[in-house]
Amino acid sequence: MDVRTSEVTIPVGQAELPADLVLPADPAGVVLFAHGSGSSRHSPRNTAVARVLNDRSLGTVLVDLLTPAEDAVDARTAELRFDIRLLAERLAAIVDWLTTEPGTRGLPIGLFGASTGAAAALVSAAARPEQVRAVVSRGGRPDLAGPALDSVQAPTLLLVGGLDDQVLELNEQARAALPGLVELEVVPGATHLFEEPGTLERVADAAADWFATHLAR
Repeated sequence: MDVRTSEVTIPVGQAELPADLVLPADPAGVVLFAHGSGSSRHSPRNTAVARVLNDRSLGTVLVDLLTPAEDAVDARTAELRFDIRLLAERLAAIVDWLTTEPGTRGLPIGLFGASTGAAAALVSAAARPEQVRAVVSRGGRPDLAGPALDSVQAPTLLLVGGLDDQVLELNEQARAALPGLVELEVVPGATHLFEEPGTLERVADAAADWFATHLAR
């Protein structure tokens, strides 16, 4: 498939965040990734999912949500990776950027969040109900979205490993709290990081189907 890959710098307040933007020739939408705690835009699991989305004619944006200086602080303190408000504000600003950039302007926008990034994705979806058309959470912590869960309008898919007992329970609670269309899919035999054979592929296929359905123009 003909795709255009570019490294971009996205201005977010006083920060400038590096990102990898991939756009197929005729994208059906664009999906912004929110990585989990201690990870980056180079997360091998997120990049694997992104490739499947690209094959399904969906653009992807993988972005570092912390600046290099912030990342250095976080490596010592592990505090910023759990600052859901900060991460959600940056995701919302990137959503705004996508609505104005020539290559993505007018495209339906989806959010894919992993671990703590899923909470940030849900908070930003609540803050941008007109722009964010779908959300997928992989092994997410939607409970960390707090009261914002009540305001999420975007159709939401919660993907959880069948062996990830604690996170599964938290996602079951989130499913009950989310007011709109929400589905919880349990991936049998998968632990939190979906490292078992075939489990990440199932996540990618489910995410691609969800976005293809709910981002359709």
